[in-house]
Amino acid sequence: MSIVTFNRVSRNLYSKIYNMIKFSTKEITLTALFITLGVILPIVFHQFALAGRVFLPMHIPVFLAGIFVGPLGGLIVGLICPVLSFLMTGMPPPYAVPLMSMELAIYGLSIGILIRRIKLPILSLLIAMILGRLVFAFGLFILGQFLSLPYGPEAFIKVSLITGLPGIALQLVLIPLLMEAVKLVRGMSSTGL
Repeated sequence: MSIVTFNRVSRNLYSKIYNMIKFSTKEITLTALFITLGVILPIVFHQFALAGRVFLPMHIPVFLAGIFVGPLGGLIVGLICPVLSFLMTGMPPPYAVPLMSMELAIYGLSIGILIRRIKLPILSLLIAMILGRLVFAFGLFILGQFLSLPYGPEAFIKVSLITGLPGIALQLVLIPLLMEAVKLVRGMSSTGL
C-alpha cells in the first residue's frame, strides 16, 4: 500500500469516525436534558411512593435520548444517569450502579440504532429492552463471581420481568406516543425522525 493510498484511507476513516461522534449544540443540550430527566424522574416517582423497580422511570429518558439524539447520545445518557443519580440521591444501590450503567447504555445505544434501521418503535423498544436486560444479567453473573449479591442472574431475569412489567408496559405505550407527539409538533412526516 502506498503512502498516498494510506493517507486517503486514513482520512476517510477519520472523517467517518468524526461524523459519528460530533455533536451539535442541539444534541448536547438534548443529552443534558435527558440526563437531568434521568435523575429527576426517579426522585418524583419515589416522592409519590411509586417504586422505581416497578415503573423503571430512569429508563424512559435513556430510550428517548437514543431516539431523539442518536445512539451516542443514548449511550452517554445511559452511562451517566445511574452514576449521577447515585451520587446525588443514593439511588440505585451501590452494587446496581455499574450494572444499570451497562444496561441503560445498551438501551440508549441499541434503540438509537434500531429506530433508524427498522423504523418500528415497539419492535425497536422490545429488542433494546431484551439486549439491555441480557447485559445486566451478564454483568450480574460476572459481578457475582467476586461479590455477594442479593440475587443472581436467573432470579434477576424472573424478578425483573415480573416486577418491571408495569414499567415495560408504560414504556411501550408512552415512548411511541411521545415520538408521535414530537413528530406532530415538528411537522415531520411519519417516515423519518
